[in-house]
Parts: sequence; C-alpha cells; structure tokens
Amino acid sequence: MTIYDIAEKAGVSASTVSRVINNKPGIKAETREKIQKLLKEYNYTPDENARGLVNKATKLIGILIPDIRNNHHSDLAYVVEKKLREQGYCSIILNAGYEHKTMAESIQILEQRKVDGIILVGSAFQNDRVEKELRQRMTHAPIVLANGYLDLANVHGILIDERNGTKRLVDLLYSKGKRHIAFMGNLNTPSNQEKFYGYEEGMEKYGLTENKILFQVSGIEKESGYRGVKQLLSEHPDVDSVICVEDLMAVGVIRYLNELGIKIPQQIAVTGMNNSILGEITFPSITTLDNKMIDTGLMAAQILMNYLNGENNAQKVMLFSEIIEREST
Repeated sequence: MTIYDIAEKAGVSASTVSRVINNKPGIKAETREKIQKLLKEYNYTPDENARGLVNKATKLIGILIPDIRNNHHSDLAYVVEKKLREQGYCSIILNAGYEHKTMAESIQILEQRKVDGIILVGSAFQNDRVEKELRQRMTHAPIVLANGYLDLANVHGILIDERNGTKRLVDLLYSKGKRHIAFMGNLNTPSNQEKFYGYEEGMEKYGLTENKILFQVSGIEKESGYRGVKQLLSEHPDVDSVICVEDLMAVGVIRYLNELGIKIPQQIAVTGMNNSILGEITFPSITTLDNKMIDTGLMAAQILMNYLNGENNAQKVMLFSEIIEREST
C-alpha cells in the first residue's frame, strides 16, 4: 500500500496524505481523520528513504568503533544505539579498526549513506587523518567524539579524566605498601597516553621515579596480559603491583599469577580499567578504574540529539573517573 493508494481511497491528493503523515497544518479535521483511519486500517508505513529526500534528513546515525570485540566500546555503542532508537533514529555501526586508513574509509561510507550525524567511540579517532576526513566530508553533520576531542566547529568531545584516575590508582597501591608498581599496556591511543602520564605523576609524587616500569604489550586481550606479566616478572622480579590499561588484560595477568601460586594482592596487586563485568567475575575480583561508559554513551547520544534539534551544546564536557576497589588490591 503506497501513499498514492491511500490518496485514491480517501479521494484526495498524495500531497494531502503526506501532510497528514507529517502532522502538517492546513488540513480539515474531517479529512485528517479519514486519512488517519485509512493509514491505520492498511497499516501504512512511510518510506523513510523517500521522506529523507523531501526532508533532507535520513534519520540515520553512524557509530564508529575501533574494535567491536572490545566489550567497553561495544557496550557504549549499545547504550548509544538504544537511546537514538528511542528518538526515532536508526544506527549504522561500523567496525573501523585502529588503522587510520580504515577509519577514513568508514567515514567515507557514512558520507555515502548521508547520515545525519556521527558518534565516534574511543580516543583512537583523535588523529589527523580522521580530522581531515571530517573536515572535507562531514562539515554539514554533528559529530560527537566519546573520550576525545577534535578542534572542528561541528565536533563535540566528551573527555574522561583518566589521567587523574590513574594517578589515584598509584595512590591506592602506595597506601597498600606497594613501591614497585608497573604500568602495562600500549601507548597507541591518546587515552592510554593520558593514563601513562597519570601513572608517571603518581610515581613522581612518592619519589618512586626510579621504580617506574612501562611494560608495553601488543593488544589488550587476555593473552596479552598473560604473556606480558610472564615476561615482566622475568625481567623485573621485584614488581609488587601491576596497573593494566584494560580489565581484559588484567584477567590474563591474574590467571598467570594464580597458576604460579602468587598471592593476590599480598605479593602482587593488580588493577584494571573500564569497570567491565570481567572484573566482577574473575577470582580474585579486579580493582578497576570506572571511566563512566554508560554515562558517556548517554551523554553522547543526548548531545547529538540536542544538536539535531537546534539546541546549543558545550564543545567539551569532562567526566570524572572513579576507582572501584575489589579483591585484587
């Protein structure tokens, strides 16, 4: 059943039916009621593509994630998608990867789909290639970067204070008597770099500069933590605590320590980040830095909706992280 079929049965023009569908004024009450009855009777669903051609809006939002296997990012995307759907928007979720080239290609795909706006999940998108693509292709649409910022007029950034959060993890470990604290992860994203700066500041605060250990591993998986701590302890046997940049990595660390019979946290304490479900179900449960995933997702969706509705938003918003202390410390 098309709009023309409804118009023929109602004895009116297709444009009149369209005005009723879009709740436009200037239609007699009797005519409006007749058309609405027919729409309901025939279960008419508007063609969103056709409406988009008329209204210059597609009701599509692009959500880009570096790695959909990362629970932290996929959970945030879930919150965003659900919130957007409540507002009548459909989301296109793309696995953009960590390579700047594939990120740029994903933005090109969203441009071709004529999305109304984009949400970028994670600080990995805070790079020159992405900024160039957005500047060239997406100046007409609002962009929200969750856990990062790009200096463009149509980009709004939600920043997480992970730097001070990591510094406070050092405070916690120091209060437990730990003095040989290692930082495990990679520095391939602005977020991880901020975490490392917080670690450095925390170590310097207590005069432990000579004890600093940056142990870089590839990936954030459980296996990376497992293999990483194995090598870490072979090179630095005096390590008494490990700060991991991800909960999943901390799971691998704890597994290896359990296999060796090392007591956690008495001999070696372990912390993760992201406050994922993994930290709750691992034994011992993992102390973690909660970087407010749900709050970030809801705020990202709301900022985008505000922009599309013509409301003003701050270019930058800061959320503060929180330590969730569990058994591993």
